Amino acid sequence: MFEGKLATLGGLMAAAVLGVSLPACAQPQFHFQPFGESRGANPLAARYVTSVGRRSFIFDRAAVAPEALLKFDDESEVWVLEPGPLPGGGKIYRNDAGDRVLQVTSLGGLTLYIGTPEGVPVSILGDADELMPPPITPPDAMLLRLVQAAARAQRASQHQITFTTSPMPPQWSPILLESLNITADAIVKLSRDKKAKTFLARLDSVQFTAGTKPDVSINGSVMTITLTPSRGFAGRPSSNRIMKAALKR
Repeated sequence: MFEGKLATLGGLMAAAVLGVSLPACAQPQFHFQPFGESRGANPLAARYVTSVGRRSFIFDRAAVAPEALLKFDDESEVWVLEPGPLPGGGKIYRNDAGDRVLQVTSLGGLTLYIGTPEGVPVSILGDADELMPPPITPPDAMLLRLVQAAARAQRASQHQITFTTSPMPPQWSPILLESLNITADAIVKLSRDKKAKTFLARLDSVQFTAGTKPDVSINGSVMTITLTPSRGFAGRPSSNRIMKAALKR
């Protein structure tokens, strides 16, 4: 259990000045398919690239069906997408904040909507491995990751923000680690948004706890991130959902 290592250290209050370094994704050999060509039977897990900006990502429909996963090669966050029907037999995939992310036609053509409401055509590069959560992290390493995430949030907000967690068993560490990094990413992004200035000025604590469903709640200067580790990637709120909750305050 984490109680002996994590909970005994003052509730895991972190204010160090360390950075988070995540390993880069290994790049497989690509089998490029020209833009405009669609595949009716795309692999369940494949790497794609946008026609504008040449941004590549993995789209994984195998790991958590009927939901899907998406991860950009230049970001650490894995997005959980919920499918909905489209006229003509296609599907529209949205994140947990309700944002439209990806559209797949009945013929297999993809359009990515992140960063543009009009959407950007996407072409397949080749097969990819299924997206998997990080491995179980030992308590000492978990504490260091907690400190690193809090330090990133502190640098972005330019004031003290503590990260604390309730006791969680080691097998929950992959989703807790995911959520630490995602929350720090959200705070970094919020620091670039003038509309979030008031929220960040009063935020001084982020608490991570377990519950029946993933959630974000804000009470005064405290933000609470609720995790449901049994749901895997879907057991923590995305950075977009955290940001939307913060901007409503």
